[in-house]
Amino acid sequence: MTTISCRYDGGLRCAAEHEPSGSLISTDAPVDNAGKGERFSPTDLIATSLATCLLTVMGIVAERHGWSLEGASARVQKTMSSEPPRRIAALEVWLTLPASLEERQRRVLRRAAEGCPVKASLEGAIAMTMHWECSALHRAGPALAHGIGGGRCSSGGGHAEEDGGLQQQQGDPQG
Repeated sequence: MTTISCRYDGGLRCAAEHEPSGSLISTDAPVDNAGKGERFSPTDLIATSLATCLLTVMGIVAERHGWSLEGASARVQKTMSSEPPRRIAALEVWLTLPASLEERQRRVLRRAAEGCPVKASLEGAIAMTMHWECSALHRAGPALAHGIGGGRCSSGGGHAEEDGGLQQQQGDPQG
């Protein structure tokens, strides 16, 4: 069990301490909800938790197999509901894996990401979409290259698959 202690500091800001490590973070209400938007909002942290959890779970698997996942990244876009109650309506994540990974390695890492505890906790409550991309550093030519194969990014048509309430997109440059 992990304990996190939180304190309201006034001005719609809070401080939180991760007790095991002593790490500190602070939050601010977003501009569209009476805050200054100068720090992560509490709902930003949920979006951040999803993206970092996906990367961390893949990192665990990559390290176990001796694969390099360095340079992998995730970008998450959070959409708030336009109708009350105020809540996160959708999270969209773009995951970029190093182009040096082989097709089999990508499949293993993608399956591992499906086991992310944050994703499992949010399923059914928030619409989530994942887009899988190749590293921009390893793309050949001007076209966006997505997909997997032979350690190189391959371009191709997009496809989406529904899996456990999480829509996954591959090869969708429009996002």
